[in-house]
Order: sequence, then structure tokens, then C-alpha cells
Amino acid sequence: MAKVTIYSKTYCPFCVRAKSLLESKGADFEEIMVEKASAFAELKERTSMRTVPQIFINDELIGGYTELAALDEEGRLDELLKS
Repeated sequence: MAKVTIYSKTYCPFCVRAKSLLESKGADFEEIMVEKASAFAELKERTSMRTVPQIFINDELIGGYTELAALDEEGRLDELLKS
């Protein structure tokens, strides 16, 4: 199973959707809450972005919920999660 990391915030509807989609696929993921300054700094360093969610599969930046959902619609998400 792929290594999945999601940078998230507690009250973020797109984060909730992304986690729900990953859970529906049976994916285990590490959630990093960016409310902490150190986690937010890590997010900016890894992605140069300030928005969440930011999702990595096997250390490759996928993007946010929209990009994750597009991969699912294209039928590519399952394959990525198996790698």
C-alpha cells in the first residue's frame, strides 16, 4: 500500500472530503494538522503553498481535494494507492 500524507486543518470541508475519499478506498494515511506553526512551516517548505488539504502519495505531491477527486474519476487513484 502506498504511503499517503495529508496536510489538513480541523474545520476544512475539503480536508474532510479528501480524508473521506481516501478512507473509502481503504487507504491508510498520516494526517498532519497545520494548526501548529511547525507543521504549517513544513507544509510551506514542502509545497510552497499555504492552502489545505495538500496530499502526497509516495512523497509525490498530488495537490488538493480537487486533484485527488479527478484522479479517482479518471480511474488512476486506485492504482496510485496500490503502489
